Amino acid sequence: MTVVQSRVADAAALSPAVPVRLEEAVAYAPGAIVSRTIAKTKGGTLTVFAFDAGQELSEHTAPFDAFVTVLDGTVELVIGGAPVVAAKGETVLMPADVPHAVKARERFKMLLSMVRG
Repeated sequence: MTVVQSRVADAAALSPAVPVRLEEAVAYAPGAIVSRTIAKTKGGTLTVFAFDAGQELSEHTAPFDAFVTVLDGTVELVIGGAPVVAAKGETVLMPADVPHAVKARERFKMLLSMVRG
């Protein structure tokens, strides 16, 4: 698996008061996961991901609540051992400190919103 990251230090990646199509913020790459952090503050982060089919993030935990909003395609999440399928336009909460994994059965894009409490 190849992970390609494009990190932006602050919200300057998005122009103020301009509509943006987040699914266009990252492009698919063969055999890879591409990510772009579009905002990072003390309160949390917003990161857009593009997963090629077959890519996955193995089970892990995060100290903050994480919201996955599917921007394109379909994803299988495993949260606390239970599979959850989400499609374009749907959002799923992955609670803090609960093991979760991300599996791309087909290519998909998501916005990951990490919220610090």
